[in-house]
Amino acid sequence: MAQAMKQKFVVWGVAAAGLLVLGAAGYWWQHRPSTAANVAGGAAVVDAAASGAGTSGAKAGARAEAIVVEAAPVKSADLVDDVQAVGSILANEAVVLRPEISGRVAQIRFTEGQRVRRGDALIQLDDSVPRAELAQAEAQLALARSNFDRTRDLAKQGFVSESAQDQTASALKVQDAARVLAQTKLEKSTIRAPFDGVVGVRLVAIGDYVKEGQDLVPIQDTATVKAEFRVPERYLAQLKAGQRVDVDSDALAQRRFSARVDFIDPRIDANARSVLVRARVANVDGALRPGMFVRARLIFDQRSKALTVPEEAIVPAPAAGGSRNFVYRVVEAGGQTRAMRTEVELGLRRDAVVEIKRGLSAGDRVVTAGQIKLREDGMTVQVRSGARS
Repeated sequence: MAQAMKQKFVVWGVAAAGLLVLGAAGYWWQHRPSTAANVAGGAAVVDAAASGAGTSGAKAGARAEAIVVEAAPVKSADLVDDVQAVGSILANEAVVLRPEISGRVAQIRFTEGQRVRRGDALIQLDDSVPRAELAQAEAQLALARSNFDRTRDLAKQGFVSESAQDQTASALKVQDAARVLAQTKLEKSTIRAPFDGVVGVRLVAIGDYVKEGQDLVPIQDTATVKAEFRVPERYLAQLKAGQRVDVDSDALAQRRFSARVDFIDPRIDANARSVLVRARVANVDGALRPGMFVRARLIFDQRSKALTVPEEAIVPAPAAGGSRNFVYRVVEAGGQTRAMRTEVELGLRRDAVVEIKRGLSAGDRVVTAGQIKLREDGMTVQVRSGARS
């Protein structure tokens, strides 16, 4: 039995060894070296090398070619240094008439919306009582004057003392003041226009009893009006009385009104960081009404024949203490077109153009697109056909 087991182990070992040999042979067969493959691989390497050489040559050629850019000429234009704001129209003068004494409304001497002159009587209060008080004061004044004259004559003859004469003089002054008071009350029973203007809607009717300070009727002077608006505080140093302001209104789309700065508020609004400005506008025909929404254009300066370039031509660059601005100027040199990096000083920015104060001349051309490809100063460029000029 032991002999039989030994034979089985030998058979299994031989079988395992055979399987290992067959596996190794199969692995070698699948991964055997091939002359054709080696040849193909060598060709692939050669092709790749050739391809790489071709690409490098193409890149070298590309570097030698001119960079395509767009350009625009430096133009001369008239520029206006201004700021625009929105605001409202105010009357030159506007008050609500109120009585200084109580009384009953006896007459209304105007129609609503009527233009009146300074001093015109608008509302008449019942003045019967003030007239009676004035008559009484005048009578008492006459009596006091008579007593004073009589006492003065007697004093000259030595029949009355100086004290009696002083008393009659004082009584005369008191009665004269009473007459003035009665006269004033009578005058105040007539409500008059304080200035030339237009009356509004009356707030009382004939027969109403009004007290001191009660609203009667508004009146406004609109022959001249004020455009009120706010300007950011950064413009404060440029604001001056008398500066020109153009005023437009949506309600009067076809008209533009010329105004002048009349008032600059000495205070700055801490919340809005702005300053209040008022400009006086002539309004002879009354087209502008108080409360009307307007747009104001405040003009600081006008510059004629300023040099301008498109905004996209500017290339900012960081610098110590701030930044510097450059453009690429297109020049012809040695039969080639080159882009020369030129530092410029900027001025106003208006309508997508920038004023150039220094660095360029009229007629120069500057690159407006493609600057990112210009890594060096003086690179050869080709201005793309159809680019603006």
